[in-house]
Amino acid sequence: MDPLGAPSQFVDVDTLLSWGDSYKDELSSSDSTAETFQEDTIRSPFLYNQEINGKVVLWKGDVALLSCTAIVNTSNESLTDKNPVSESIFMLAGPDLKEDLQKLKGCRTGEAKLTKGFNLAARFIIHTVGPKYKSRYRTAAESSLYSCYRNVLQLAKEQSMSSVGFCVINSAKRGYPLEDATHIALRTVRRFLEIHGESIEKVVFAVSELEEATYQKLLPLYFPRSLKEESHSLPYLPADIGNAEGEPVVPERQIRISEKPGASEDNQEEDEDDGLGVDLSFIGSHAFARMEGDIDKQRKLILQGQLSEAALQKQHQRNYNRWLCQARSEDLSDIASLKALYQTGVDNCGRTVMVVVGRNIPVTLIDMDKALLYFIHVMDHIAVKEYVLVYFHTLTSEYNHLDSDFLKKLYDVVDVKYKRNLKAVYFVHPTFRSKVSTWFFTTFSVSGLKDKIHHIDSLHQLFSAISPEQIDFPPFVLEYDARENGPYFASYPPSPDL
Repeated sequence: MDPLGAPSQFVDVDTLLSWGDSYKDELSSSDSTAETFQEDTIRSPFLYNQEINGKVVLWKGDVALLSCTAIVNTSNESLTDKNPVSESIFMLAGPDLKEDLQKLKGCRTGEAKLTKGFNLAARFIIHTVGPKYKSRYRTAAESSLYSCYRNVLQLAKEQSMSSVGFCVINSAKRGYPLEDATHIALRTVRRFLEIHGESIEKVVFAVSELEEATYQKLLPLYFPRSLKEESHSLPYLPADIGNAEGEPVVPERQIRISEKPGASEDNQEEDEDDGLGVDLSFIGSHAFARMEGDIDKQRKLILQGQLSEAALQKQHQRNYNRWLCQARSEDLSDIASLKALYQTGVDNCGRTVMVVVGRNIPVTLIDMDKALLYFIHVMDHIAVKEYVLVYFHTLTSEYNHLDSDFLKKLYDVVDVKYKRNLKAVYFVHPTFRSKVSTWFFTTFSVSGLKDKIHHIDSLHQLFSAISPEQIDFPPFVLEYDARENGPYFASYPPSPDL
């Protein structure tokens, strides 16, 4: 209550109806709990998940009135924008907010910065800057808007915030189409909750009357409240649903890569140091193309000359697509929580860097088929363009070592783009035993990989290929390297996620 006994204008997010509880009568009448999918039914990449739905709230109202851990303010680069959201926040927070903002010295597009909430019911305000939208720069705008939502959520996670109230970041002043922006907002939040849901209890989308209808229409696509709603929403998902974290995938790159196998020698300069011809030459003759279906039957057909290379390639593609479909539909949150595979920055050639942390893989305790599915789920969109792998073998034990059978299966299952676009594997802190095992595996089990393996004994060697600012290091890797190679490397900060 306010001092004079009048009811408070602020709204406690815990009193708001979650998205999962909305339209409860409608859902109960359809008896969603009794719904089941047939085994061959195609599931949505955004599965019905009651727990996640319980964390999401759609609320029509002023975000500045929410009583939660943090609310989001959308502004410009100087954090002085005059839009309805910002003006309401500034009015209710009081004059101290302006003084605090001056210390931040602005905010770049896609970034997120933190201040106190001052007189607001929210303890903190997370300020972010949405992109200016121009149709010819649509790809850049999509990536920037994704970064806004992702960085806000990441900051909330780092600061152990239990609840976040989002305004609609794409302000009308900046010209971003509302429906396009809403797709990005919803799928980014959904993917974040899938991976880091244990860190946030409530996410509120505070919308205006004009925005509410769009959110009502699109929320079922990313947060279906029943199996029936999931099934009905599937045809309405856009072509680009982002990667494993909701980040937009550039369609031009996908088109270029998919056409490249048919034009084998078009880009010789680009391919001169990575052996692309190897990949195309052994399709149909190497085990990579044969590991699917009834293997013995296929080998017999090969020996009899009844299975052409084109047929083998097509069979392998179908097999990979089945794995990919399963990876998109299965709950892999337990594997994701291990933080054994993640995307970080880029190397000195601008190629995506993927990190594998060997110590975070409890081989004897997890379902390795699910691990394979998670690898495909994360890497499918990454592998459409050039990338490198950094494998931290640091302080692994026998319980963390991936056996050759699993690695062979992984190598055989994945699509040809994985191998074509993999430019280097940096094997950090190898042991003598691991070096020997790697040599045997790349010599006798697979081909075309040996020349891409680089054993890295110290981080100093790694930094000649990848800037230290571009890698999120597990703390124990930095500590080990500082102990073995000197304290200089301990000055690089570890990722807050690890």
